[in-house]
Amino acid sequence: MARILIIDDAKFMRITLSNILKKANHEIVGEGETGKEAIRLYGELNPDLVTMDITMPEMSGLEAVKEIKKDYPNAKVIMCSAMGQQKMVVEAIEAGAKDFIVKPFDEGRVMEAVNRVLS
Repeated sequence: MARILIIDDAKFMRITLSNILKKANHEIVGEGETGKEAIRLYGELNPDLVTMDITMPEMSGLEAVKEIKKDYPNAKVIMCSAMGQQKMVVEAIEAGAKDFIVKPFDEGRVMEAVNRVLS
């Protein structure tokens, strides 16, 4: 069971991910809507894993991953992106993300990514 932080500007997406992860007995320790919140919450909560949307207001997921990795090099982040954002996904991996999942979420693919990153 992992402690997971969910960052996405769409509440519906946070709820969807939360439900998938809770079903697999993971604990959701926090949620946020922006990259800035992601950085603050990571420092406060020290989660085992973060799922982060790429496209958000204020600060993108890409910028947030870079900031988190600067202070916490061992942070485990899975990026979430809509279809057709392959270039951004590559950038996210280069920035330090461990994996990515595509929206709309497929439960099997989400759990596959989470299990791979946590193991």
